[in-house]
Amino acid sequence: MASSFEVSAGKAIGYVSGGAVTQLTDKTTGVTLNSAAGQITMAAGSVAAGAEATFTVTNSEVAATDVVMVCVGSGGTSGSYAVGVGAVAAGSFDVTVSNISAGPLDEALVLNYAVMKSAAS
Repeated sequence: MASSFEVSAGKAIGYVSGGAVTQLTDKTTGVTLNSAAGQITMAAGSVAAGAEATFTVTNSEVAATDVVMVCVGSGGTSGSYAVGVGAVAAGSFDVTVSNISAGPLDEALVLNYAVMKSAAS
């Protein structure tokens, strides 16, 4: 059942239906998940200390004016990663995961994301 927030304001953050997807090859492999919220399980693969991995999420729910939030949900060493969103466009956004620890890491992170609907004025 849709929340009153979904009914009155359209799909956005709050009580929305989510989905899940797993990267197939490596940490830079793009994924497709067409839901306003969800979980992305990253492929295992080493990321050197101070290095980054960026991948594209194709998502029909995303508009260029939206705000996409992402965080590490599980699967990683606490405090060892920084994660951010960039290049938000109609139908996609990029996620960058940075290894901020002193050594290489090889973990299958689970990222949680949510799309906050917005509009340019």
